[in-house]
Amino acid sequence: MGISVVTVFFLIVLFATTLTYNRLVTLRNMVWEGWSGIDVQLMRRSSLIPNLVETVKGYMVHERNLLAEIADLRSRSLRTEKVGEKGAIEIALSRSLGNLLAIAEGYPDLKASRNFLELQRELSGIEDQIQMARRYYNGTVRNFNIAVESFPSNLIAKLFSFVQAEFFAIDDNNDRQAPQIRMESQK
Repeated sequence: MGISVVTVFFLIVLFATTLTYNRLVTLRNMVWEGWSGIDVQLMRRSSLIPNLVETVKGYMVHERNLLAEIADLRSRSLRTEKVGEKGAIEIALSRSLGNLLAIAEGYPDLKASRNFLELQRELSGIEDQIQMARRYYNGTVRNFNIAVESFPSNLIAKLFSFVQAEFFAIDDNNDRQAPQIRMESQK
């Protein structure tokens, strides 16, 4: 006796469901992998911050508030696990580190310090790595979220409790604008 139409239909639906489920699992794992890449770079930067703060502390006696802010942001970043919250803290930390490096320009002895220059170079490299990891992560989140929302995979996603992932994005519109640079004439 032959296979019935109902059996063939059931096998096709089962096969499609399995493929879709496996695709969602793969995409979710890529999101986790992407976040792991960001987390590694953020930890590298976080490990560098105490050395940077110690190096500039002796030179920048008037910048204690900024150094305290950097230490507080670093501590908060290490404690949080939520992507959105960590993103906001990391944006503030990047901004504060940028302010620190800008202020350092006014301290010629600090700018000449080999230790400071090495830390500044290392921080710059880590910031580049964070941006690359962030682009990869956000790309995997985009692909995963499309699969979670698109028909028919949204049915499987809902059935197996797949939920959209959160982007690691810039929330502050000021960060999207190009910085204003003033050139002062040397006399």
